[in-house]
Formats: sequence, structure tokens, C-alpha cells
Amino acid sequence: MTGRTALTESFHTRLQRWGFNLFPAYRGTGGRVTFIASDWTEVRLEVPLNWRTRNYVGTIFGGSMYGALDPIYMLMLIKRLGPDYLIWDKEASIRFRRPGRATLYARFVLHDDEVAEIRSRLDVEPVLERSWRVELADRTGTVHAVVDKLIHIRRKRRSTIND
Repeated sequence: MTGRTALTESFHTRLQRWGFNLFPAYRGTGGRVTFIASDWTEVRLEVPLNWRTRNYVGTIFGGSMYGALDPIYMLMLIKRLGPDYLIWDKEASIRFRRPGRATLYARFVLHDDEVAEIRSRLDVEPVLERSWRVELADRTGTVHAVVDKLIHIRRKRRSTIND
């Protein structure tokens, strides 16, 4: 992503975003993906405070916050690395800093140099586990929750059968 000033959403990633937002498991979180860069280097989402995300005390339910963020880095890595790699979420933690009383936003970025480093390390290592951090913040930039994701990445095993 180095040197880029403006990201665009392609027709293809716009369709993927619509499908993602309609997928029942994701739709149930109350979150909404609002942007997917055409090359999957960036994804943005929001978690509004509404009847679907409101908890008993009137703030955004923590499960909605986490659920909306959960699959994003794994999907970005699947799209960026391609079919020769296996990517799984391995571990996550969330730290709630303050109650969500308005729409919260998150931005996920996966730089080209990160992807290149992952590829080169997996040329010499069988497995790589990598952490990413993402914050949920309101419009003013005040952070309401921080999520750390540990993701397991490895190359798919090649068939030993001669074709």
C-alpha cells in the first residue's frame, strides 16, 4: 500500500461487501462492512447503536463489537495470499475501554510489505502466527474497544502423488 493516496472499491469488491453484509452469521452481529478496497488492502466497517446491537443498559453489546470485527483480518489474508495458503483465526482478546453510545468504526489495513514478509517467511518456516490489532472508535476518534487477533498461516501441503 506504500505510495498510494486513494483506495477505490471495485465492482467485484462492492458485490463481495453486499454479500458479506447479507450473510446471516455476519448480519447477526449488527455490524456492517462499508468499504473493501479493490485489492483487499483495506476494509472498513461500522457497528451502529440500534435495536439489534443495544444491550440491557442501552449501549452497544460487546458481542456485537467483537463479532463484527472477528473475521476481517482472516478474510483479508485469504484474499491477499491466495489459494496456496491456509489461514485460521487462532486467538483473540478484546478490551472494552468505554461503553459504545453511538456508531463505532473500525479500519483494517494489510500493507503490501506485510504480505511480502509473510510469503518470504513461509518459504523457510512451516507455520507463522501473526498478531494484528484493531480499534473500534467513535466519530471523534475516541477508542471504545481494542481487539487483538492472532492468526495462524501456513502453506497448503503439496500433493506427493505424481501426476
